[in-house]
Amino acid sequence: MSGFLDNCQWPRCECIELGERRNFVASIVAGVLFFTGWWIVIDAAASFPDQKDFHHACHTCGVIGTVAFFLINSVSNGQIRGDSYNTGCLGQTAARVWLFIGFLLGFGALIAASWILFGLYVVPGAEHEWPGIAVFLQNALIFFSTIIFKFGRTEDLWT
Repeated sequence: MSGFLDNCQWPRCECIELGERRNFVASIVAGVLFFTGWWIVIDAAASFPDQKDFHHACHTCGVIGTVAFFLINSVSNGQIRGDSYNTGCLGQTAARVWLFIGFLLGFGALIAASWILFGLYVVPGAEHEWPGIAVFLQNALIFFSTIIFKFGRTEDLWT
């Protein structure tokens, strides 16, 4: 049963075929998403400088999402497959564990941002919703930029 989708092919769309520019476009899109996420939360922090409106501990989710971005993108796909990394004390297993921890941190930051949004800012009686929306948008954009930067690029163009 494994590999039953191997013979299925999607129709090719030539309008989005990037070829040699794939890494360039993926890097630009990921960078813009990452920048926009941080810009949104900086705007919320500048708009609501008081602790009771926007608690400074809410920035922790964005920092953890940023750390996850670096953890996930610090290992290449070749290291995960075992093509280019077979030395060291754990080899391919350590690269996979590193990637897994990065994804755990990324999803954890996104879940914590959802909790902050709904637990602190959507509840009845909350004065402002924008800080919660900003924290969630920041972490969603950082996570999407992580995914685009990891899987949007190809290692074939590096050689």
